[in-house]
Amino acid sequence: MKKTTAFLAAAAFCVLSGGTAAQSYPAKPVRILVGFAAGGPTDVIARIVAQDLTASLGQSFIVENRPGANAIIATEVVAHAAPDGYTTLFSSLSLLVNAILPGTKAQYDPFKDFAPVSNAANLPMVIVTAAANPAGSMKDLLALAKAKPGEISYGTSGIGGSSHLAGAMLENFTGTKMINVPFKGNGPALAEVMAGRVTFMFYPIVGIADQVAAKKIKVLAVGTPQHHPDFPGVPTMAESGLPGFEETAPWVGMLAPAGTPAPVVARLSEDMRKSIARPETRERFKALGAVAIADTPAEFAAFLRKDYERWARVIKTSGVKAE
Repeated sequence: MKKTTAFLAAAAFCVLSGGTAAQSYPAKPVRILVGFAAGGPTDVIARIVAQDLTASLGQSFIVENRPGANAIIATEVVAHAAPDGYTTLFSSLSLLVNAILPGTKAQYDPFKDFAPVSNAANLPMVIVTAAANPAGSMKDLLALAKAKPGEISYGTSGIGGSSHLAGAMLENFTGTKMINVPFKGNGPALAEVMAGRVTFMFYPIVGIADQVAAKKIKVLAVGTPQHHPDFPGVPTMAESGLPGFEETAPWVGMLAPAGTPAPVVARLSEDMRKSIARPETRERFKALGAVAIADTPAEFAAFLRKDYERWARVIKTSGVKAE
């Protein structure tokens, strides 16, 4: 009887202390680590969310850039941080991919070491090629790839990045063999595609419309479920005979260290979802080419498991390895 009473008392204390933690949180500034340089999509969206959370929670949410090793550096810092809600991670699919790639140097487990907060948005990609390229559709491009195995190339932002994995997925899906040409970022890769030295690439929608208008490149297909207003008349990947490629859109979201009190995670998630629901925030996302998501911790956790399994299949089939 005494043991039962002690257990109930302990459980009640945990519930009350958790509730108190949520009510008093945050009592000091919160760091949001980003594993990429300032100015990229993950960083920009993190700063939009941080600005809103600062206003709604009454404490500063400070974005701290820790670029390097495909975001492994920042990810490991948060994985080993105190689970108190004051150090969080704004991450992308690199969280999962780094843990999957053979030869990886990542010293963390994406599921055991983190508590998902909310998936903020995803960034659909388009397939682009030089304006002078005679291929006018994905059908043309793939016909060329099948006629000349190992000669068609696709530019990527680096080994294991979203554009590389999308290209590997395309090879797997179509049974073609193409050449991955990795660069240090999407910008240099796009320059080579425009020059015609690289055949094509998967590129985030953000900022690409200006290059299309200048007739430097053309879009063969959009990786969105429906037609995109910035590219009228351009078919979706599904309409091009390539269903499922909308899932290649890289996501960006927030996670906390594992063990962070559930009420604190819930508070963060709730305010983050409120932030993303604001019309002004959604407009800012839209201008970046981002599609708002804003899900619950449970929904984000389920998504991460599914995304992990998808990319594990692609990486195993294609033989992609860490640099």
